[in-house]
Amino acid sequence: MQLSHPFDPVFNENSSILILGTFPSVKSRECGFFYGHPQNRFWKIIAHITNADSVPLTITDKKQMLLTAGIALADVLQSCDVEASSDSSIKNVVPADLAKILRNSKIDRIYANGEKAHQLFMKYFHRDIGKEILKLPSSSPANAQYSLEKLISEWEKITI
Repeated sequence: MQLSHPFDPVFNENSSILILGTFPSVKSRECGFFYGHPQNRFWKIIAHITNADSVPLTITDKKQMLLTAGIALADVLQSCDVEASSDSSIKNVVPADLAKILRNSKIDRIYANGEKAHQLFMKYFHRDIGKEILKLPSSSPANAQYSLEKLISEWEKITI
């Protein structure tokens, strides 16, 4: 069954860093925002690298933290067939409109949250966008080989 992305990317004219995921998980679709699974470590990582006082809990606070740090957040897919939240099951993809973000911001660095986001970016966007993308280890709870500390160490490559 083809699912469409249920919420908009986060960015503004001052965003200089773009972090890309693949497609929202079941929990993210339920809560209506990126990285909504309580075990996903994304918001803890971002709070750390932005030197936030605490991990944001509300969508408003999450957006504010990103925009204050100059971070844009989006997914590479607008729609796809996916089983539950499994990136490995993704097929029949429709790429997102990343050009809109790039036209209306100051993006100069792009990062992929995991292997699948990196692969999809390389397949659908790299040639046209012409910007390099750095692959970071997935913040997903399924990426059990990375502790939070190890993820933070890798994600610190994002310099704010």
